[in-house]
Amino acid sequence: MTTPLSALHTRYARGSLAGVLLGTLMLTASAHAEDVEPLQIGISAEPYPPFTYTSSDGDWTGFEVELADAICSAMARECEIAPTGWSGIIPSLKAGRIDMIMNSMSITEARQKVIDFSVPYYFTPGAYVAASELSIAIPDGLDGKVLGVQSATTNATYARRALRDTGVEVRLYDQAEQVNRDLLSGRLDVILADEIAMTELIERDEAAGFEIKAKAPHHEAYGEGVGIGLRQEDDDLTAAVDAAIEKVQQDGTCTELSNKYFGTDVCVG
Repeated sequence: MTTPLSALHTRYARGSLAGVLLGTLMLTASAHAEDVEPLQIGISAEPYPPFTYTSSDGDWTGFEVELADAICSAMARECEIAPTGWSGIIPSLKAGRIDMIMNSMSITEARQKVIDFSVPYYFTPGAYVAASELSIAIPDGLDGKVLGVQSATTNATYARRALRDTGVEVRLYDQAEQVNRDLLSGRLDVILADEIAMTELIERDEAAGFEIKAKAPHHEAYGEGVGIGLRQEDDDLTAAVDAAIEKVQQDGTCTELSNKYFGTDVCVG
């Protein structure tokens, strides 16, 4: 069952204790730093700019990579980026190969049955992109069109639940860039993905003839925002991550990184 809003408010209300908790956790972590293995932060091995991607020198960067670094600093913990195939990222977490998932993973009812989540750290809606010359009403004008979406995402869940009666053909892809390429090459009429990622896409030179046509409405498929995925039994780590997220929200770090990468503040808090 989706976490009720009152429960979320209760989680956020922990702010009065978060500073004390975070300070205690940092002192404990510092005292035992040499005995603690680095936390493995799972991100999709497939780049998802501007959230996660490789720079010209081959290092991973992006909004979530930099934010992960700030969160780890707030916890006084050493962390390492662990690229993992998106389709296997939850099994990798549950098996202990990674310790956290930080890759634009929405907090949804289905996922909460198998893993835990931190408090949300950002939220953006889904957006439809198509050729600028295509005049299309969404969702009514999707009949007969071919829509691409990355599988195992909230956008795929939304398409399956909300667009099934529109007459659209939905094609699922393993990787976001595969969806983008098929749109740009004309094999798809329209795609549905995170608004921020779609804003980055249409700014590319090769996407000059494409634009955002509409945003997906609020729907249960999109859950409560994006959080860090954690194992259900890792209560101490979840508490530490929650406190660290609150710190980077309150000190402006999240907003600063959001403005750097997106030109707007998508942070929750």
